[in-house]
Amino acid sequence: MTTANKSNRSFWRYIINDTTGFVVKRLGQAVVVVLGVSILSFFAITKSPGNCFAELRTNPNTPKKTIEQLEKQLNYDKPELEQYGIWLRNTLNGDLGVRCQGLTPVTPLIVERAGNTLLISIASLITTWLLAIPLGIYSAVKQNTLSDRIIQVISYATQGFPSFVLAILLLMLAQNTGWFPIGGMTSINFAELSPLGKFWDVAHHMFLPTLTLTIVSFAGLQRIMRGSLLEVLRQDYIKTARAKGLSENKVIYVHALRNAINPLITLLGFEFGGLLGGAFITEFFFSWPGLGKLLLEATKEKDTNLVMAGLMLGTLMLVVGSLIGDLLLKAVDPRIKLDDMD
Repeated sequence: MTTANKSNRSFWRYIINDTTGFVVKRLGQAVVVVLGVSILSFFAITKSPGNCFAELRTNPNTPKKTIEQLEKQLNYDKPELEQYGIWLRNTLNGDLGVRCQGLTPVTPLIVERAGNTLLISIASLITTWLLAIPLGIYSAVKQNTLSDRIIQVISYATQGFPSFVLAILLLMLAQNTGWFPIGGMTSINFAELSPLGKFWDVAHHMFLPTLTLTIVSFAGLQRIMRGSLLEVLRQDYIKTARAKGLSENKVIYVHALRNAINPLITLLGFEFGGLLGGAFITEFFFSWPGLGKLLLEATKEKDTNLVMAGLMLGTLMLVVGSLIGDLLLKAVDPRIKLDDMD
């Protein structure tokens, strides 16, 4: 066999490996999942009574011909199966349609609102992990000490605390002290601020929503980290590492933590998938212009294009998040076989 043939074989083995096959397989499954969700969601919306022009019909000042023209423009005059086919074809071509209210394009609105939601969701995800992981490790290492018990009491208290109650308390704090804006994303004079001033203005407005999401999410993650590390520290190979005279820091941070982190890597994938949906209550109380609040309004209005766009984006995030979690888990622990994750 020539050197060129060996090189070609090595190249294709590198490209077509178990990871590539796993990704292709999962993407194929994702297509089926997304298609199934789109079918169920679309017909659940269209099968319910009325449409987004129901209120206009009750208004005697609105000409009937105008409503009929709007329904024809949005394909509401066609059978439901044909409506779905048109929606699916347009979506695959990158056209998410227009809103019922004002006939404005859906795509830029979804992108803007999803970006606003991701802003506070990613910020809270980062702060939660930076806070919960070190405290979870510290509690495991200092198990049953006073500091561990204090952390666990705080963890139990915050885990059972309703997010809407916390949001109300923080809003009362902002109202009584004037330290933080009560709601919204920007100040009235936002357009007049410098680029740095705009950054700090948005950061000032997002502090309380981010704090709310962080406090609510912190407890569960901290307890998972603590429990996982405690379980690993009881394993025989950890006892062997200590018996060999390895330093306690090396035993914990090199040998134990590598295996204890696996459940959290999986959790990270699911948290990524839930970034768009996990901030709905917080958005509502802090009047944050995010995707959750927009979809609630769209559902009330029966705005099919807008609701479908939001649901499909959320479904894609869940699928991608699950895939990222599995791949990260494989990268952290090469002993894990991707075929076992199907």
